[in-house]
Amino acid sequence: MELFPPAPERIVDVLLPVAIGSAYSYRVPEGMEVAPGDIVVVPLGTRNILGCVWPGEASPATGRTVDPKKLKSIVRRYEVAPLNADLIELIRWIADYTVTPPGMVLRLALRHDESPGVARERTGVRLAGGEPQRMTSARARLIAALADGFTRAKTEAAREAGVSVSVVDGLIDDGVLETVVLPPEPAAETPDPDHARPDLAPAQAEAAAALCATVEARAFKVHLLDGVTGSGKTETYFEAVASAMRAGRQTLILMPEIALTKGFLDRFARRFGVVPAEWHSAVSTKKRGRIFRGVAAGEVSVVAGARSALFLPFSDLGLIIVDEEHDPAYKQEEGVRYHARDMAVVRAHIAGIPVVLASATPSIETEVNARRGRYQRLNLPERFSGTRVPRLEPIDLRREGPPRGRWIAPRLAEEMARTVEAGGQALLFLNRRGYAPLTLCRACGHRIRCPSCSSWLVEHRFRRRLECHQCGYAMPVPSECPNCHEPNSLIPCGPGVERLQEEVASLMPNARAQVLSSDLAGGVERLRLELDAITKGEVDVVIGTQLVAKGHNFPGLALVGVVDADVGLGYGDPRAAERTFQLLHQVAGRAGRANVEGRAFLQTYMPEHPVMQALVAGDRDAFYDREIAAREEAGLPPFARFCALVVSGTDAHAAQAHARALAASSPRSEDVRVLGPAEAPLALVRGRHRFRLLARAPRNFDLSAYIRDWMGKAPRATGSLRVEIDIDPQSFL
Repeated sequence: MELFPPAPERIVDVLLPVAIGSAYSYRVPEGMEVAPGDIVVVPLGTRNILGCVWPGEASPATGRTVDPKKLKSIVRRYEVAPLNADLIELIRWIADYTVTPPGMVLRLALRHDESPGVARERTGVRLAGGEPQRMTSARARLIAALADGFTRAKTEAAREAGVSVSVVDGLIDDGVLETVVLPPEPAAETPDPDHARPDLAPAQAEAAAALCATVEARAFKVHLLDGVTGSGKTETYFEAVASAMRAGRQTLILMPEIALTKGFLDRFARRFGVVPAEWHSAVSTKKRGRIFRGVAAGEVSVVAGARSALFLPFSDLGLIIVDEEHDPAYKQEEGVRYHARDMAVVRAHIAGIPVVLASATPSIETEVNARRGRYQRLNLPERFSGTRVPRLEPIDLRREGPPRGRWIAPRLAEEMARTVEAGGQALLFLNRRGYAPLTLCRACGHRIRCPSCSSWLVEHRFRRRLECHQCGYAMPVPSECPNCHEPNSLIPCGPGVERLQEEVASLMPNARAQVLSSDLAGGVERLRLELDAITKGEVDVVIGTQLVAKGHNFPGLALVGVVDADVGLGYGDPRAAERTFQLLHQVAGRAGRANVEGRAFLQTYMPEHPVMQALVAGDRDAFYDREIAAREEAGLPPFARFCALVVSGTDAHAAQAHARALAASSPRSEDVRVLGPAEAPLALVRGRHRFRLLARAPRNFDLSAYIRDWMGKAPRATGSLRVEIDIDPQSFL
């Protein structure tokens, strides 16, 4: 009989970032201490994988019997702050709501920091005296750069002197330079809430005071900061950010296109002295790792980021801001299908903090919540500069359209020329990338389409390629028709932004024109340089896609021309009117921001359409009244709940058969109506045939639970078949 029996082995659950429905149990090695939220490495199959210790079923209180001998042990625990209880609850909430395995939601919180270890020290260099054994021009430049006596990181010293790091190493070997251990580079500099207090207009000051009071109260509340374009919404919510800073708490600012908003970063730096920590796909993995650690440790006070920043492990989050809250880019359309705006409200509710939704054209969902008192509306009815919101004038293409082969109506062309001649800038908006959306054979009528998608190939003349905007397939522009082999018979049909640039060059040969589109070579840095050039007045005519509607401030922009205002009103999308109104209102609002009077023109074949009439009349409330009433009468969101199920597979018959079997297995409910299956509007994407089902239920019905029950009873998708679940779909393609 043992007097001192061995202590029982401790077992914990670890949630892994994989598509598994529950956590796995692991043994805790002797001498290792772990707690819920800790980031650990565990074996899974033949590899080690990152995971999170999860509050779960393996604790003794649950009584679950687990044989320790069959369990593997945790490999190691990272010395990084654990995911706190608020973030763990958010992950669980999103998994439950979106009917997604919780491990896939956890992946959003871990994937940007694959090795969240201790921040590494850096090597710095400074002059140590002495002469090099051999002097070169590169060495001379480096010595001159370091002559001020300051220590610099090796890479910084090399960059400043315009030499390679090997030159630095050579002078270290000669004893001319000495190395110094530098502290780890900070994730971000600390903003100063009192760096440059603004002179706010009365409406701004009133709204800012309300926001600051909510921050100081440390309670959950949703504000809609509803201001016309150019009204100073950003400067207003900056005061709430300053209030959170003074209280020692962190702020998350979500933006739809953070990689493109150089103007926002400049405005933040003017107000607070430094830029915030940026979080988006263009930030290096190494930098994201520093930000991850800094956020978890409370060293980073403000993060401005894309939707994935919602899953950062803030240690003391005090405020969330969702800028341009109406923007469809907040919806994640692949993987975990969540809406960052809605989940920001959920995270704020869990943490008991305020959230600010800012927009000049709120989403219908947000507008309804404000009208019903769930959200507090703060109005900014006038532009900060004192200029008027641009008046919109329709150009009826049925009566005054452009000549054949042209896309810019004569009246718009004249107004553009007059604007540029007077020293102002003009913007042409067309939400079509490339040169032409369709390439047609004039001999046999053949249209060139993607071999893997039900989409036409778009000509990109700058790159001399035909490209699919669904899957990325690309091919050179052929010299003959692929169908009838007639040489030189292919012609572009319809305009894209590249074709508009060609037309502007013929109409205004002396004007400096610039295409602004997200698919041009050079990526984020090129776009930022182009935006900067436009801001400085180095461009006369901007030709852009929806990228230009993302909150940019172009002080010299006097005229906006929408080349095809009708382009978004088709496809039977129930959100088409809302999105068209928002996009065109935002685009028109780019004009007249500073001391210039703005004008906007809408080229349309449907000037009598309610969206066009509301835009021309400048009557935003009339549009919302009509759209909200139509949605309520038709039983569309936000007055009903939808869930889309997309069945896809490499074999069309198998995919359709599974979609029908899925529909037949739907649980009977008086509250739910299942529509379909029907072939999706985009029936073929990346070689997969797609069929859609749509479940509709009352607003207060737990549709997520219904879908979960349905999927538990439904036939399993096998082989190449796949079923994607989208609660609250934004796209119906």
